[in-house]
Amino acid sequence: MSPNDKRLVWLAGEVKTPPFSAEARLEAGFLLRRLQRGDKLSLPHSRPMPSVARGCHELRVVDESATWRIMYFVDSDAIVILHVFQKKTRATPKRIIDVSKDRLQAYRDVRNR
Repeated sequence: MSPNDKRLVWLAGEVKTPPFSAEARLEAGFLLRRLQRGDKLSLPHSRPMPSVARGCHELRVVDESATWRIMYFVDSDAIVILHVFQKKTRATPKRIIDVSKDRLQAYRDVRNR
């Protein structure tokens, strides 16, 4: 890791085998590493999630038998993982959005102390 890389802050979820396949875990790790280095990802890998907050995105990882999402927030010095979940519908479930908002607010509260 370079001194300029952003750290990963995991508030919830993990990327492990199982339930991720080894290939999906490697893809998720590769994409998260790019984010740490400051790369801006866009579709098909990531999409903004303004319904959670400005700076939030949904990382897309397609697995052999499931589609995974990693909800993350880009902070000035960190990539904050808010949620990891299996996506089963086109829209992101409201409860995932609400939980992500709550976790982001808790992160900001601690950060601003």
